[in-house]
Amino acid sequence: MRSTRQAGERRRPVLRFDLAQGVHGVEHAHTNCYVVDEPDGVTLVDACFPSTGAAVVELLATLGRRPADIRALILTHGHFDHVGFARGLKVSLGTPIWVHGADRTLAAHPYRYRPERNRVVFTLGHGRSLPILGGMVLAGALAVRGVEADELFGDGDVLEVPGRPRVIHTPGHTAGQCALLLPDRGVLLSGDALVTLDPYTGRRGPRLVAPAATADSDLALASLGRLVDCGARIVLPGHGAAWRGGAEAAVVAARRAVVDAADPGS
Repeated sequence: MRSTRQAGERRRPVLRFDLAQGVHGVEHAHTNCYVVDEPDGVTLVDACFPSTGAAVVELLATLGRRPADIRALILTHGHFDHVGFARGLKVSLGTPIWVHGADRTLAAHPYRYRPERNRVVFTLGHGRSLPILGGMVLAGALAVRGVEADELFGDGDVLEVPGRPRVIHTPGHTAGQCALLLPDRGVLLSGDALVTLDPYTGRRGPRLVAPAATADSDLALASLGRLVDCGARIVLPGHGAAWRGGAEAAVVAARRAVVDAADPGS
């Protein structure tokens, strides 16, 4: 897998090529967005931060693509660190924005949500999260403008965009959080239904996102069951490194992480 890092600061975007067949990514401030490259055009999945767009353009140029080749931007959910440059993309190119119907309002107002736990109080108890969250702020996490969706989807839909991803609704992190399956490539784009880095604790490995950013942790845990039999060999999360041990093993590890977090001795 090729990757390029702008020298110097870790908060600058990293371009990641060949994560899977025709799937590439940008990592920016511990947050990921993805490019699905097909002969009929490009689909973007998630949009990180407002300043991430230039790195996506750079990645497309390396692939021999132009921004005009983008046919759709799919949001796995409507939180600010996934809405990112969506509004700018829509205004500049008229790119259609897709989101699950339950997160339409959140995508338009990406700070208007109430997690289970107070974010500030929670993160003060998890010191490893502070550099991560600080990097997100420097990347523009506090300056995201919402976007009105053009297309809404639901569970089980196969989206008529390049790559033809199948929607797996995985509510809990948000009401409309969805994973996207590319069955012909064995790839699951999990959004924040399952991550390999929790920005709010700094812990790595397959897991749920902490209650400081999750609406309903019990529902998020139950939704993991929807990913077990999807058949994906590679999981590409919203935060953290790609997981290449298969979706079923990732779910097992994420469930184990919940048990371990509940054990004061872990």
